[in-house]
Amino acid sequence: MARIPLGVRSLYLLAHPDHARDVLVTHQRNFKKGRALEQARLLLGNGLLTSEGDVHMRQRRLMQPAFHRQRIAGYGETMVRFARRRAASWHDGATGDVHAEMMSLTMAIVGKTLFDADVEYESRELGDALTASFDAFRTMFFVPFGELLEKIPLPMTRRFVAGRKRLEETIYRIVSERRTSGVDTGDLLSMLLAARDEEGDGSGMSDTQIRDEAMTLFLAGYETTANALSWTFYMLAQHPEVEARMHDEVDSLADDELGSESLQHLPYTRMVLSESMRLYPPAYAIGRRALGDYAVGQFHIPANSIVILSPYITQRDARWYNEPERFDPDRWLPELVAARPKFSYFPFGAGPRICIGEPFAWMEGILLLAAISRRWRLRLVSTEPVQPQALITLRPRGGIPMRVEARLPSRRSSDLRPLASDLV
Repeated sequence: MARIPLGVRSLYLLAHPDHARDVLVTHQRNFKKGRALEQARLLLGNGLLTSEGDVHMRQRRLMQPAFHRQRIAGYGETMVRFARRRAASWHDGATGDVHAEMMSLTMAIVGKTLFDADVEYESRELGDALTASFDAFRTMFFVPFGELLEKIPLPMTRRFVAGRKRLEETIYRIVSERRTSGVDTGDLLSMLLAARDEEGDGSGMSDTQIRDEAMTLFLAGYETTANALSWTFYMLAQHPEVEARMHDEVDSLADDELGSESLQHLPYTRMVLSESMRLYPPAYAIGRRALGDYAVGQFHIPANSIVILSPYITQRDARWYNEPERFDPDRWLPELVAARPKFSYFPFGAGPRICIGEPFAWMEGILLLAAISRRWRLRLVSTEPVQPQALITLRPRGGIPMRVEARLPSRRSSDLRPLASDLV
């Protein structure tokens, strides 16, 4: 445990799994969202990620059916199709930023699966808008009374407002088109428009609520998965023995078998992704504000203090992980998982506010790894280590330059389309 003075208040960093359980589950009613997510309302509005209390519970009830296991499974085919299309656009020996590629790919997938919209053609512009918003937001967060800077026409705030406006225009356009057509396409947006709070007053969501939830899911649905995949390819490139073992598993499936039903046949691929998110969790810190005084062992945390739980720190603790800096997917063998405290690993949070899109993220991460790895090996073009950049999520600073190398196609492969253009 560490205490960091912040003027008249303090920030407390808790690292033990028991403390994560207490704050996120056992005593979660004594905490609300921390300052980062309070500030995030500037970008995301009052959506599921930033809302509190009764509003949060109501919104979660309304959205939960959209993330039912059966509905999530229906997205698998789209994920694989988009991954294959992206992989077919690369050619042997091309180099580029894998993080940018994964951002573009996952943005296209979230646009299609959640909103039945084709936003891939404008993904670069949207990505630039999001980066500008995140960079400005980060500065505004660390400056006292940073939320007031939005009112001052500084270059930083102009970039933030312009980026947010571009993102909002995309969301509003998609929502408007759907309202006008009145067509139920079976995606998340259709469910948001049709949802009624049967346990409450029976009402649906206002336009503002739909905007906030759509904005939250659009951003969260691609940013975190893209980061997880980027770090995974980075680690695989440094551990060829792990990569070869994963390739063997992926090659054991025919192309037409790859989909939601194939997840049970890709246990090692899941272990690889699990280990990557242990070392580089996209949501690297979870902040809460104590509503009342709180005791942690012999220590006293006063009301209104900020409490930080960090998967990045807890998941690199030698008490739970032998040689914690080492990349070892075998840590996720069932017997080893069972021997560790439950909250020694919590990349999606925990408790009532656990990420509603966790099943979606697991399926997307595994299927995209498998689909891309059937065609390609990715190799680092520099020996310089990639540094993590702690923005709202844990991004690779400066991207991850990599070279793609064609793999010999599996004898079972039925998807041998020609390799087209350069890596974008």
